[in-house]
Amino acid sequence: MSIDIKPHAYDPAMNSELFEGVLARRVIAFMIDFIIIAAPVVLAAMFIFALGIVTLGLGFALYWLLSPAAVIWALVYFGVTLGGARSATIGMRVMDLEMRTWYGAPAYFVLGAVHAVAFWFTVSFFTPFILLVAFFNVRRRLLHDIMLGTVVINNPARAALRSAPAR
Repeated sequence: MSIDIKPHAYDPAMNSELFEGVLARRVIAFMIDFIIIAAPVVLAAMFIFALGIVTLGLGFALYWLLSPAAVIWALVYFGVTLGGARSATIGMRVMDLEMRTWYGAPAYFVLGAVHAVAFWFTVSFFTPFILLVAFFNVRRRLLHDIMLGTVVINNPARAALRSAPAR
């Protein structure tokens, strides 16, 4: 039985246009995704509050569903968007980013969901300072990217603009 170890598909020395400005735009993409995830949760909380008032307190019992529903919503959001054809969340699409495996394959549903969980765990246990890992590797990968074998790069359209010679 042989093990086929694939080489890295994206070399920052040969394809620098894939990595230019990724970290800053990744932060903005995270904020966009955070708003997209938080908005329905806030609306649900407001609905439960109104229902609690109308039902004289009985509706407040639904608050116990809010946390599990928020987690499920976030996992589905990341799984569907990262596992989609563009391998990017809505925030990443706005910022012209996409996620690929280290050997160049597009992301898939389970990888997208696990990527979100790995991010939450690494930031929760190691504090946000763990995000500084990106400044000490050439592909600008975060700890959860390294653990899962993923890389976030500029999408082909943005990379083509970056690699076009200046006139």
